[in-house]
Amino acid sequence: MKRCNSAFKRRAIPSFIQKKTSRSVVCCSQLKVEDDIDNAEACELVNGAELEIGDCNNTIRASLFQAVKNNNGSGILLLTDIFGFEDSYTRDFAYRVACNGYNVLVPDLFRGDPWSKDQSQAQLEQWLAKQDPSRMATDIATSTKWMVDEFMAADSSRKLGIIGFCYGGGRVLDVLARDQDSVFVTGVSFYGTQMNLSTASNVKVPVLFVTGDNDPLCQVHILNELGNVIGNNSKVIVFEGRGHGFVHRPETPEEDADAEEAFMIMRNWLQNQLLE
Repeated sequence: MKRCNSAFKRRAIPSFIQKKTSRSVVCCSQLKVEDDIDNAEACELVNGAELEIGDCNNTIRASLFQAVKNNNGSGILLLTDIFGFEDSYTRDFAYRVACNGYNVLVPDLFRGDPWSKDQSQAQLEQWLAKQDPSRMATDIATSTKWMVDEFMAADSSRKLGIIGFCYGGGRVLDVLARDQDSVFVTGVSFYGTQMNLSTASNVKVPVLFVTGDNDPLCQVHILNELGNVIGNNSKVIVFEGRGHGFVHRPETPEEDADAEEAFMIMRNWLQNQLLE
């Protein structure tokens, strides 16, 4: 009999990426780093793989990015925006997080049907309506179980965190509210959308919220309410003049500088929550 529980297939993906910032170019392959980058910012070698995780009858695709040198053993589940797990901006960000010593799993939240930029805005609500919340919750639970089995089974001291952008940033709150066993010890939500204030009281771990004060999809006063309800030293970081998506999709040198600052805030937050 073929055993398929918790099975996954692995396929290598290219291990080179470049992340341009206003200060430097970080190269995440072969440890090739520009001379003007501080040692603390030096990018570790990262391995990438495409996975199929789940059981025989219900597998989902995901990308895994793993630091090779100085891997700290911690896992991070990254929930994407509506453009999905194969989007180049999301992959750039996942690589850069992994460069700091982490194992980053990016699941295909939309089962091969992400939103496309060539679709009209009028079609967005129809597309969103097709995304079954219960199916997505199951897929996230499958991804979480895989991470627990992969990174925590051999060493219970290792910790898991969760990050999300936009649509995925809103789902961070949903996941943490359901996570009553505190599998995840912290969350980071970048300009999360469609967040439900009523679920905040069920979140037991600290959350870092990052947004701009010019983002109609993620309003500052709502984040402040969420942070107050969650407590646990949660923080709300607001960037003046910034709109939606500026951290992982900066479009100007000014946004690029703020994106760099936001990344460093997140990096320090993860280090404090996962490694100390």
